[in-house]
Amino acid sequence: MNKNEKFVITINRELGSGGRTVGRKLAERLGVAFYDKALIKALTEKYHLSVEEIEHMKGSSQSWWADFKRRMSIGQSADANYYIPKKGDEPELLTTDVLFETEQEILKGIAADESCVVAGRSGFYVFNKHPNHLSVLIQASMDFRLNRLVNKHNLTENEAVKAIEKVDKMRENYIKKYTGTSRYDTRNYDLVLRADGKTEDQLTDLILNFID
Repeated sequence: MNKNEKFVITINRELGSGGRTVGRKLAERLGVAFYDKALIKALTEKYHLSVEEIEHMKGSSQSWWADFKRRMSIGQSADANYYIPKKGDEPELLTTDVLFETEQEILKGIAADESCVVAGRSGFYVFNKHPNHLSVLIQASMDFRLNRLVNKHNLTENEAVKAIEKVDKMRENYIKKYTGTSRYDTRNYDLVLRADGKTEDQLTDLILNFID
């Protein structure tokens, strides 16, 4: 990946690995925008975006994402919280086929307009043919993940175990349904990192060193 040209870095991560925070720190260090799944989904729901509407915007402007972002005063998503399942949440996929297609169009529009870091479960797939894309997977041991969730979100160990099991299942089902592969298949990534024994800043440094 050439950071002197327009680029996109995608961060796939296991819940509790710290990967989303690493993505945000990486974007800050590179001076580019950071987007995550929560923001993209919120955009489609808040503004009722559809593939057809995006195609219309594309027809009106080659830089449709820049125009849309300016009109809607959309900033970075550093303050968004990543998903922790709660009692009563649907255990299976929460995303429809139409929403997935819309999210893909939004992500492609973002990357066409600006360099960015995207933390999300389908980023490696959406940008697999992008000419200047780095795909990263951040994993961690179960003990590391449990400890992080217990301390950061004030969960009991039993609650943290259930959260990890549910999110792991949902994300894997999502990836298999929409991409036909597994998120654990390392062939989908340029760089795979283990979070154990490392701080978020150290993980960010490793990615930057890999790029350089």
